[in-house]
Amino acid sequence: MQITDIKVRKFFEEGPMKAIASVTFDDCLAVHDVKVIYARDRYFIVMPSRKNPDGTYRDIVHPINSDFRCALEEAVIDAYHVQLVASQHDEENEDNAVII
Repeated sequence: MQITDIKVRKFFEEGPMKAIASVTFDDCLAVHDVKVIYARDRYFIVMPSRKNPDGTYRDIVHPINSDFRCALEEAVIDAYHVQLVASQHDEENEDNAVII
């Protein structure tokens, strides 16, 4: 299974959650609401989950082995950084825009 697309849909400046991403696999399966978290001096991802009646959370979808989890985490975090820089560059260009 190959990651064929990653879209970072929302960015957050405040708090440990930095972004929410959608990941597409083999151009045929999309997983939404993958969270990019920065805590304890590192980035990591949190898979989509739901809250159980007892207050605990359970992943809706998750990697089965650590190799795939590492590859997924690296790809999502790399995409986050690329898209963050691109969005900051776009904001700088808007700030420097001349209106005629």
